[in-house]
Amino acid sequence: MSHTIVKPSRARLNRSELAVPGSNSRFIEKAAQGDADIVFFDLEDAVAPSEKERARRLVIEALGDGVWRDRTVSVRINGLDTQYMYRDVVEVVEQAGDSLDLLMIPKVGTAADVYAVDTIVSQIEAAKQIRQRIGFELIIETALGMQNIAEIAAASDRIESLHFGVADYAASTQARTNTIGGPNPDYGVLSTPDNDGIRSAHWGDMWHYALSRLVVAARANGLRPLDGPFGEIGDLTGFEARARAAAALGCEGKWAIHPSQVSVSNAVFSPTKQEVEYSRRVLEAMDDAKHRGAGAVCLDGRMIDLASIRQAETMVSKADSIASHR
Repeated sequence: MSHTIVKPSRARLNRSELAVPGSNSRFIEKAAQGDADIVFFDLEDAVAPSEKERARRLVIEALGDGVWRDRTVSVRINGLDTQYMYRDVVEVVEQAGDSLDLLMIPKVGTAADVYAVDTIVSQIEAAKQIRQRIGFELIIETALGMQNIAEIAAASDRIESLHFGVADYAASTQARTNTIGGPNPDYGVLSTPDNDGIRSAHWGDMWHYALSRLVVAARANGLRPLDGPFGEIGDLTGFEARARAAAALGCEGKWAIHPSQVSVSNAVFSPTKQEVEYSRRVLEAMDDAKHRGAGAVCLDGRMIDLASIRQAETMVSKADSIASHR
């Protein structure tokens, strides 16, 4: 390990994160009964300009009614380039800061964007004597944000997670796609012709690089990386495939823009019973090896060593966290 120790952010279960329009009181009420690990009330893209102030009031009322006390809740504020952002921060934190776990900052382009919000939140917390320190979730959804992602990830000790905002990222990079987080038949390769001159087409994942870069920046700073939305809400098979790819890269969880996606995301980002059992066996085998003075052993025909311990500990810790959450 490096001499530089990465301090992890506050531990939270974050397999699924449900987006709820702040202007829809019915959706807010339903979300309180759901199984999402984190719920974020959206004051930004899901709310029309004419509804911004009303949505803010509804969210503040919802945070104050007590039903969210045992849930992790976040509020997505409007962008720093809008006239709504400062009122979002001031009113939500001043009036409901004691009931708020996280603020989600959209379209973060530079570390200074995070600093600006941090300054306001810190002053409100001090003035209002808010007991619980509010964390930040940052959405990387522009070319500027991706360019500056390393500096952004280290911009504040309030930051807990980085999220990939695929739709706005596609617009920012002028990607030729009209889906949200889905595959693109134009992004692929052709095999060389076989003996009959036939070539096979293989689709690629056009979001692989961006999401992989986000995962690296997040983990290097002790943050949770999350994959963003999948727009085809009727395609749960496609959603699951996307979630599994994100999990394979190292993501902690994924957005759900419809309640039907929550259970799928929770399942994908939860270790299986077999994985947990094997991880516990790894820890037992390595503990035995330690007592025998061995640095590596063979388990089920597979070599395991000190790196295996870290993988196993992560798996067991996640399983324990899920068990205590139920």
